[in-house]
Amino acid sequence: MSEILDGFKERLNSDDLGVRMKALSDSRSLGVSDRFVLAAIASGDRNARVRYDAVSQLSTIGNQDLEKSLAILSDRLLTDPENDVRAAAADSIGALKLTAAFDSLKHAYETTNDWMMQFSVVAALGELGDPKGLELLTTALHNPNDLVKIAAIGALGDLGDPAAIDLLLPFVENTDWQMRHRVAQSLGQLGGDRAKAALEKLAQDPAEQVADSAKLTLAAMQ
Repeated sequence: MSEILDGFKERLNSDDLGVRMKALSDSRSLGVSDRFVLAAIASGDRNARVRYDAVSQLSTIGNQDLEKSLAILSDRLLTDPENDVRAAAADSIGALKLTAAFDSLKHAYETTNDWMMQFSVVAALGELGDPKGLELLTTALHNPNDLVKIAAIGALGDLGDPAAIDLLLPFVENTDWQMRHRVAQSLGQLGGDRAKAALEKLAQDPAEQVADSAKLTLAAMQ
């Protein structure tokens, strides 16, 4: 098996981008430990497409070495010149629940205007479930991009802090049905009498998707 791994390493060191990309793609047929070794190497590739693939793969194989995954993903998150690679790093940090990367995620959010990057950071904060995320998610609710706001609404539900109910209630009246739909889901996750009262209102929402979601959530709370 070491000869096979060495062969993949050699391909990842090729000057030919196509060879490197195919090597990383073909590595999915290997065992998880070998895949991790190769993804770690490819995460530093000179081509953004290769780095993106490698960083994305770490979301499912990074448990092989969480400490090394944390180091790789934090570095890509903070230093990679390509926003899509940085966003993929945030996604993988969330998937692996690397709470030690919280400060890096916060810094990444606060130092970029790229909505995709901010969206990925916000979603990751929800997956981490770290109470420290409440302050940043509160800020994200005022982001000028509606998709980031929707992600923040969802992340607050994932966070599970009842304090988020006060933050979400104003969105019950939002003109965007997608926001109201996400609010219904998050209120169901948070629970409590105030959340239930808001859900009863959302169950009468003119948007069918919102009303149906609120009704299902209310039924599950019974």
